[in-house]
Amino acid sequence: MIRNDLRNIAIIAHVDHGKTTLVDEMLKQGGIFRANQQVADRVMDSNDLERERGITILAKNTAAYYKDVKINIIDTPGHADFSGEVERVLKMVDGVLLLVDAVEGPMPQTRFVLQKALELNHKIIICVNKVDRPDAEPERVVDEILNLLIDLNATDEQFESPVVYCSGRMGTSSMTVEQKPDLTDLFETIVNYINPPEGDETGKMQVLVSSIDYNDYVGRIGIGRVERGVVRTGDPCVVCDYHNAVSPYRSKIVTLMQIDGLRRVPVNEAMVGDIVCFSGIADITIGNTVCATDCVEPVPFVKIGEPTMEMRFMVNDSPFAGKDGKYVTSRHLRDRLYRELLKDVSLRVEDGETTEVFIVKGRGEMHLSVLIETMRREGYEFAVSMPKVLYQYDDKGQKLEPIEQLIVDVPSESVGAVMEKIGSRKGELINMSPLNSRIRAEFKVPSRGLIGYKNEFLTDTKGEGVMNTLFYGYEPYKGEIVRRNVGSLIAYETGECSTYGLFNAQERGPLFVEPNVPVYEGMIVGYTTRNEDIVVNVCKKKHVTNMRSAASDEALRLVSPRHLSLEEMLEFLSEDEILEVTPKNLRMRKITMNNSMRMKEIFRNK
Repeated sequence: MIRNDLRNIAIIAHVDHGKTTLVDEMLKQGGIFRANQQVADRVMDSNDLERERGITILAKNTAAYYKDVKINIIDTPGHADFSGEVERVLKMVDGVLLLVDAVEGPMPQTRFVLQKALELNHKIIICVNKVDRPDAEPERVVDEILNLLIDLNATDEQFESPVVYCSGRMGTSSMTVEQKPDLTDLFETIVNYINPPEGDETGKMQVLVSSIDYNDYVGRIGIGRVERGVVRTGDPCVVCDYHNAVSPYRSKIVTLMQIDGLRRVPVNEAMVGDIVCFSGIADITIGNTVCATDCVEPVPFVKIGEPTMEMRFMVNDSPFAGKDGKYVTSRHLRDRLYRELLKDVSLRVEDGETTEVFIVKGRGEMHLSVLIETMRREGYEFAVSMPKVLYQYDDKGQKLEPIEQLIVDVPSESVGAVMEKIGSRKGELINMSPLNSRIRAEFKVPSRGLIGYKNEFLTDTKGEGVMNTLFYGYEPYKGEIVRRNVGSLIAYETGECSTYGLFNAQERGPLFVEPNVPVYEGMIVGYTTRNEDIVVNVCKKKHVTNMRSAASDEALRLVSPRHLSLEEMLEFLSEDEILEVTPKNLRMRKITMNNSMRMKEIFRNK
């Protein structure tokens, strides 16, 4: 059976190349919204974090209509840390829309997602986006994409993929650079070029689960594509797994839904090629196959890449613990972390050495920082350690470490400073090419060498540099890397910061706090350029006598404090420091807060 009334596509691209904006326009022109309906920009980025950061974190399903054809569209993340999302959703589609910025051209993540699509032998439509930008060079970008297809050993058919020129912001498309007023050319290319789903509608039911959602009312919701047969509400089934991750067990499909625009619509049955959402199977997970009871055949499923970084999540034990958070105990923390495993296929969680510590492994700093920020907004209070890379060992016992492919795009005058810093972090230059007044350089750098580098990079390039990373693979250990060349300024006592105390402390280095902010002993209140920790008394008050009044404090001039983001704090941490995370505050502190105890430990370890 061939479903000519249906097309399943994924939109794949590098971060910030305009996927979500283009989907907005496809929905508007695909009859999902009324002509006069008010719709938020980037309607697919429903998560607050996605809206604030301007990135897509979770792959999402939607559907538009063109003539009599339903087009299921999956909007995928572009950031390398969420590539686990991309890998699995490609199993649900028959073709991909490769979106490339008409100025930047193919970038690291473009290569990664395209390679995954080519491995699955998907048909590809090349979509050059943002052609309305004044500095757009669509012809050059098309040449670069074709060179990338050659590099990735694309087949002749994939190399002859159609090219559509678009502006997602303007909602225009054309087969030439001159734009037509709507997305008709793009819709026509999708309908005519991407194969319709086909399969045996008379065969036994078979559904591959490629995504998971969670709902407090119905529990886990499996999302997948019907590979064979017909799925009906109330059908008994058997759940199995291609990699034998679970023993086959019997269950039942309680509710069945299909995606229509941004809504899930209940249906009684779904056919071959349909993307469905179903509930009723308690332990369903990504990669499982739901089969008919008399024909248990799992569908092959890609193994998701292993994590490269780990952090420890701990119960908060600072003097201010429990003041802000709603969920503060180890039971709350454990339940929340293990619940995240239901949705995030790239994450691993293990119980730590004590009941109050949990080891969380992920794809990178951003992957883990998004989890931390999400939990914080939900009312959780906890502490996290410095991120560490995960090492592996080969057959000969040789230590291997994760390597990142780093691509930087910097002004010509900043190249020397960037090369020097990356060299000190054991980076190797692979390629360098001029790009008008800028230089694009490609390096191989150990993952641990990039922890804490982003701030330095932005300083060295005066904020004009662009850096992108992609996991390259494991290589032999490259040796010691000096991770941090600054020391911490540590609060001497618990209290409130005073102007007088801060004025004296700022001579030692830049501060993170301002007057009247509560601090405690062992809390990090700033940093010093000397490579050693210094204890400062930021709560110190001026003694008032009949000759000196407290009002004279007002004459003291304080330098504006540096307010670090969550990622910057994670990058700043050293091995003996942790980050206290609460719904209202982020505070860095020493693991051993008492100053004299900490000095004794340092003395003992020397």
